[in-house]
Amino acid sequence: MLMPGAVNFFADIGIVYAFWHSNIAGKLVIAALLFGSIFSWSVMLTKIVMIRRAKRETLRFLRRFRAVRKPLLIYQNREAYPESPSYSVYLAGCKELTFHLLGTPEIDDTFTQRVAEADRISSVAMNAVRSALEREVGEQALRMEDRMTVLATAVSGAPFLGLLGTVWGVMDTFSAIAASNNASLTTMAPGVSGALITTVTGLLVAIPAMFGYNFLVVTLRGMTVELDNFAAELASSFDHRFLDTGTHAPR
Repeated sequence: MLMPGAVNFFADIGIVYAFWHSNIAGKLVIAALLFGSIFSWSVMLTKIVMIRRAKRETLRFLRRFRAVRKPLLIYQNREAYPESPSYSVYLAGCKELTFHLLGTPEIDDTFTQRVAEADRISSVAMNAVRSALEREVGEQALRMEDRMTVLATAVSGAPFLGLLGTVWGVMDTFSAIAASNNASLTTMAPGVSGALITTVTGLLVAIPAMFGYNFLVVTLRGMTVELDNFAAELASSFDHRFLDTGTHAPR
């Protein structure tokens, strides 16, 4: 429990003092910055949780995919890894491939037999499958980067918004001093202190958002590269088993 003297100490100096001596515009700027800070932190935490889940689910999916050695088996068994971007790419590729192989992406009890009896597809059809893979990679990258503009805006906009509040507060302070004809330091200090707190708040919002943005950009860029690599791996597997090249390999 704080003693009365401690309460007075915190009320008379520092951020609390500056806040209470800021003008209405400064308080509005601080409120906007705090709202932006809450929003940017929610984006960062949501993205971090999403990335952890996506990496964990992708690891499970890739282990399964590389263990079965049959590219359509996971699709045929209706196994699901909903939080894995790589699985979404795999699903899009399998649907496009089975459409060209069988005329429909539907799975039934005769799916294995129909795939085994189906003719291999042409290079034109396989290019359509590759296009589906590339399209899904792009869509997954956009989904992962969703709301990143919020952090970019916080990094670039918060300091300027804080500076606006500071300039406004200093302007009001000097206007009040001019009107009162009293230019002493005691008269200036509360207003200047109240004006500077908006810049401090803007930096407190921008600095964590900058670190979070840089971390997320690098991480998401790496995940996008991994998606591209998996799409190339999957396309090679489809080529080996389903592309009509004049040779035959087991499916």
